[in-house]
Amino acid sequence: MQQKHSNIAIFVPHNGCPHQCTFCNQREITGQTFQPHYEDVSNAVKIARESLGEKTKTAEIAFFGGSFTAIDRDYMIELLSAAHPYVSSGEFHGIRISTRPDAIDDEILEVLSNYGVTAIELGAQSMDDKVLLLNKRGHTSEDVEKASELIHEYRFSLGLQMMTALYGSSDRTDKETARKIAELNPDTVRIYPTVVMKGTELYRLYTDGEYEPQTVGDAIELCSELLSFFEGKGINVIRLGLHDSESLRMNMAAGAFHPALREMCESRIILKNTFNLLKEKGINSGTVEFTVSEKSVSRFIGQKKCNLKELEKSGITAIIKQSPELGKYEVRIS
Repeated sequence: MQQKHSNIAIFVPHNGCPHQCTFCNQREITGQTFQPHYEDVSNAVKIARESLGEKTKTAEIAFFGGSFTAIDRDYMIELLSAAHPYVSSGEFHGIRISTRPDAIDDEILEVLSNYGVTAIELGAQSMDDKVLLLNKRGHTSEDVEKASELIHEYRFSLGLQMMTALYGSSDRTDKETARKIAELNPDTVRIYPTVVMKGTELYRLYTDGEYEPQTVGDAIELCSELLSFFEGKGINVIRLGLHDSESLRMNMAAGAFHPALREMCESRIILKNTFNLLKEKGINSGTVEFTVSEKSVSRFIGQKKCNLKELEKSGITAIIKQSPELGKYEVRIS
């Protein structure tokens, strides 16, 4: 059990998925092999209820780690039955599940609705059919579109997950995936730069020299653009990068993983805005007083002062002031 965003995340490791994607080693990514049952779910929720207090009223009980609607139906209902009483009583806002786009239909959505599910996340990963085929996803972009439409019809909150730098993809195809995902009007998005896990087909492709993984620097450059794009569309990016764990660190061979990846992407956005502002003002060198949001000072400075160093390379010495009136990425020059 993990708590994130005031939610209770219960992992159902690699259950329900009929395919072995090139990149997937779910047990090593989550660090869990234990299969939860009714009592495990109930106990996890009770423990979280004590620590969250009043926050439970806006929290969801979340089932992640597999393809929830593709697992054995009796087992799926067992897990939902354990969580449902806490939702029907009003203690928790609802239930969030993660599943495959090709494991959604009217009958499934009726069941989920009856058990208090409020949000459904689809592992789209890419909206490029060639990339999906190369990575053995077992579904098409059309499956994502149809499932998203059905989820909207049944009035669930829709979440879509995408991966960058998959085998056969490029920055261009990833940006196109983001554009197509935004057109489906999701409430939330997760962005996962691809990490090469030992024991996967992607690992073989990597060691054979057929796949070149994305570096952290490359991921920051692309994902900062994607983050800015989605936020500009009013879509909440609730995760950027894999969750850090000892198991992940032990079993990853390459790829764009960093525990502070989102912060680094946000920092890159504010740096780009700063350079655009300097260009607009015609300032090429000297000491400049910048004003940013109180909450964005660390973003402006950057990890290990990387943004300040970039400004210094261009001849700018920054003096930082704070204002509660500015937005997250907003920069002003006095």
